[in-house]
Amino acid sequence: MELNLKRPIAFFDLETTGLNVAKDRIIEISIYKANQNGTSESKTWIVNPDYPITPEATKVHGFKTADLIDKPTFKMLAKEISHYFEHCDLAGYNALKFDIPLLVEEFLRSDVDFDVKNRNLVDVQNIFMKMEQRTLKAAYRFFCNKELTDAHSAEADTMATYEVLKAQLDRYEDTEYTDRDGNTSRPVKNDMQALAEFSVHNRNADLMGQIIFNKEGKEVFNFGKYKGTTVEDIFTKDPSYYAWIMNADFPLFTKKLVTSIKLKMK
Repeated sequence: MELNLKRPIAFFDLETTGLNVAKDRIIEISIYKANQNGTSESKTWIVNPDYPITPEATKVHGFKTADLIDKPTFKMLAKEISHYFEHCDLAGYNALKFDIPLLVEEFLRSDVDFDVKNRNLVDVQNIFMKMEQRTLKAAYRFFCNKELTDAHSAEADTMATYEVLKAQLDRYEDTEYTDRDGNTSRPVKNDMQALAEFSVHNRNADLMGQIIFNKEGKEVFNFGKYKGTTVEDIFTKDPSYYAWIMNADFPLFTKKLVTSIKLKMK
């Protein structure tokens, strides 16, 4: 099934120096953009992370520090990459938990204002995990009847994710889904806003889901000793908790959010 698009959607995948969203860096980014008129375009950048690559990451994607010394840094490419994403919804595999938060961190370090609030964010993995619970390689085999022989190449993973989403739409078009509360619906339909809503597990206030919205629309902590308590209540009762967050190993986006909440309280 071809995608029903109201605006372009950019499928993207990252290869990185490691798995720490707050610290690690991008070394490869590949984007496949599908347009409303049926055309498509793609682009891949190799990036000098100016940051150590973990041995575990090298085992996955094969990049070593010496391979990237002569490549441009993300800050040098940030405006070009941001422009390529312009006016696009975003999609990826495990994108909500990893790729999108890490991408936004890189833009923040580069002083580029990359807005995600007004985009639909579709996570193909979450759709798959809710309906079948598999990995990308298995998803590609299951939905497309193909083998992903070049897994952990950003370009191959990006194209596979695009193909899997289209196949998911074909397979689940008339399939009902029952959530934890017993509500039945058909959420996997050819509409990017509906897919974005079905992709998420919580209504995240930050990109990592460390702060989420409760039923009243208030930001609450989703970790630690204050889990389930609103950020405003904790900053009122325990003002030092704000300082702890700002000095701890949290993503810049999360720190920016809690700062805005604190300023709003004043």
